[in-house]
This record gives sequence, C-alpha cells and structure tokens, in this order.
Amino acid sequence: MQASRAILDGTLIRQVSRTDKEFHFQNWFQARMDACGILYDRGGRNTYPDFVLVEHTEGFEIKGLAYPGRESSYDSNSQVPTGFHNGRDIFYVFGRYPPAEDVGDEYPVIDLVICHGDFLNADHTYVHKNRSVKGFGSYGDIMIRDRKMYVAPTPYAIANGFTGTRTLVVPADRKPPKGFKPVGNLDRVEARSVVVGYAFDLKTNVITPTTIPNPSAGKVHAFVAYRMTHDSDNPVVLNDHYADASVADEEMRV
Repeated sequence: MQASRAILDGTLIRQVSRTDKEFHFQNWFQARMDACGILYDRGGRNTYPDFVLVEHTEGFEIKGLAYPGRESSYDSNSQVPTGFHNGRDIFYVFGRYPPAEDVGDEYPVIDLVICHGDFLNADHTYVHKNRSVKGFGSYGDIMIRDRKMYVAPTPYAIANGFTGTRTLVVPADRKPPKGFKPVGNLDRVEARSVVVGYAFDLKTNVITPTTIPNPSAGKVHAFVAYRMTHDSDNPVVLNDHYADASVADEEMRV
C-alpha cells in the first residue's frame, strides 16, 4: 500500500550516480518498506531474494524496467523464478520508469506490479547450481564454467492491463490485504513438456534441450489481480498468447 500511495503522491526514484543502473529502484522500494516499519535483511549483489523479511516468512525480489525499453523479459543469473525459496514465499516487484538519459537523475515510477513468484514459475523443486568441466583447449588445462542465465517473462508480457496502474497478483486461494478490490482472474496452465537438461556441442555451437512429458501437464494455477479500492478499475487479462495456450491445454485435459 505504501508503494502504491508513493506513486500516486509522486515520490520519485533518485539515481545517486550514472553508474547506479541496478539499485536505484531497489532503494526506492526499500524506502517504502522503511515507511511501513517492516523489518528486513537486504542481501548483497547476486543474492536471492533482494529483501528477506524478519517477522514474516516472505521475501521480495526487485526488478526495475526502463520504459520504453526491454519490458517483456528479464535476465536472472542467480535463481530461476519461483514462489517459494528456503522456507519463504517469494514476491517479485516489477516497476517501470523512464530511461534516466531522458529525464535526468530523478524520475517517477510509471506503474508497479507485485506478483507472487508462482505467477512466473510454479516449480519449487529446481535447485540452481553452477557446474564446470575441465580439459578444454589444446593443452587440456582450460575449464568451462556452466553459469546458467535464466530469461523469464515479466507480468507485462503475460497479461494486459498493468500499464499506468499499481497491481498485486496473488494465488486465488489467498485473501488480499484489507482495502483491495479484484480486477482480474488469471489462470496459468502448465505446459505439456518440460526441459530437464541440455547438451552443447562445442564444434557446431548448437545447444540441444532434453524434454520429458510434464507430469502436471494441464494443471491450472489460478491467480487474482487486485488494486487498492480507490485505484483504477482497468481489468487485467492474460494476453492473447497465454490465453490461447490456456484454451489449448484445456482442450487437452478434456
């Protein structure tokens, strides 16, 4: 609620320096938690999640997006998106703001989406690990490090109706905070197959995935989008690509 009110009140992001390309939105969100009196621990670079709450089993991962710019996906080199990690529910905070080069060192948050991590990926079993192999190169003394980079869709790619608004997306079986109203029902459907491995050919530079049938194929994960009661009634709906996928998987289940 503090974040939503801060946007409506025109509380700006402040970029400390031109080299501060990662933490300016984190700092803005941290100030909102401070205003609420929330106790938290802030992680360092490449730790997950960015903020771990002290009095609640929850964590926040912060993703700032310059707009216009790349907004349909984001890179993560520390953890695949998930709604549950190390005993905590994980929420992702996506905020869009104008590019700094267009507006200077202070600029507004255009819109905000706080979503439960299961909205991005409902698998809680995968454990991120970096591995390596030795013996590469003509002398056999070069190591290849397999450092995975995950590219995940943002809520702005999954659904329409977030532009210019402040929205909370949570599983349908969870009650929203007091003072919030529903503005959309969003059903995400598990895929027919899942990737369980991959092989990379160093001669051809071809990467080949290994897939298996998803034992939970067609399972629906239901979410509800909420906003504060005085905020916009603009509905949130799955975009055409994800809506069509839901229809196809619904037909598969029948």
